[in-house]
Amino acid sequence: MSEKQTDERAPGTTTIAPGVLLTIARLTALAVPGVAGMAPIPGGVNRLFRRGTGDGVRIEVEGVRVSADLYLTLNHDVSVKEVSRQVQQEVARAIEDMVGMQVQRVDVHIEDIAFPDGEQGGRG
Repeated sequence: MSEKQTDERAPGTTTIAPGVLLTIARLTALAVPGVAGMAPIPGGVNRLFRRGTGDGVRIEVEGVRVSADLYLTLNHDVSVKEVSRQVQQEVARAIEDMVGMQVQRVDVHIEDIAFPDGEQGGRG
């Protein structure tokens, strides 16, 4: 006799800590060519008391829908438009693929441009 395989799942739930979403978004953004690094989230002291923020990423979760704000520093020799679009696509794909949540939006905020040592630029 052959046994019939069933696709029954064990009862229970899976919860995802906000830090997991922050890490996925941050590491995915940093992997995009042209991204030099993450920038501090503007807002001074108020940002310290917000949940779902860290290392240049702000995440909001409403049910199974995720919204992300990414604060980036880009390399000086890239197209801001192209790199921003690629970051949006890659971060949305990573969150959807890795945790199965729907991404409502990914907003990219370019906070600075990184120039090689000795060249003029940046926030001085």
